[in-house]
Amino acid sequence: MKAEPSAQLRLLELQEVDARVDQLRHQKANLPQTAEIAALTARRTETQGWIRDEQIKVDDLTAVQEQADRDVEQVKARRKRDQDRIDAGLIGNPKDLERMQHELESLDRRISTLEDEELEVMERLEQAQTGLAQLRSDLDEVDRQLDALTTEREEQTAALEERIGETGERRAPIVAAIPDDLLALYEKLRTTRNGVGAALLRARRCGACMLTLDAAELAAIRGRAADDVVRCEECSRILVRNEESGL
Repeated sequence: MKAEPSAQLRLLELQEVDARVDQLRHQKANLPQTAEIAALTARRTETQGWIRDEQIKVDDLTAVQEQADRDVEQVKARRKRDQDRIDAGLIGNPKDLERMQHELESLDRRISTLEDEELEVMERLEQAQTGLAQLRSDLDEVDRQLDALTTEREEQTAALEERIGETGERRAPIVAAIPDDLLALYEKLRTTRNGVGAALLRARRCGACMLTLDAAELAAIRGRAADDVVRCEECSRILVRNEESGL
């Protein structure tokens, strides 16, 4: 393949523009906020699971406490009813009175036991409610951080897209100065060689693979016409020659 030396030199300008666009796209695809957002999203999902579990615990303990309240009130109501009967003198039989007084003592013990159980449930419920409130606070904080990071990522993405567009605008006039066949070869190599299709031969070294050409390769290149398109034997990229090539 042949191409004017000036057209080959334009490949280096095109490669510089394309490399810069690739760098900007890589930055856009690997913004630090993206990894942080992923970690926070996973943490949010985990926290939501804990909240569901803690809410179930709160609901269960609330039901237990409500039942304990009813049990205490039922026993207290029964004790009051019996005490009212005694106070009103409705129990005339001494044996019945003695039996009822024993029953009142039993009810007092039962009330004390139920109130202890009720207090224990209340303490457990309070702990569960505190834990639930803390988890919800944690979730709110995660959401706040997610909102902030999402905004930052959107702003950086927009800025990078603008820079990509501005850099890409430099490409059209460069492409216009390069023959179609040379441009097609460059594009093919860029696709198959990690984004690098052309490089400068500087000081007898390929600017793409960074290997120094041996004497035989240099002699062969030195003997080529200026409009010959030279390829690196090691990496196959287009080697552009200028006064820095050391030929």
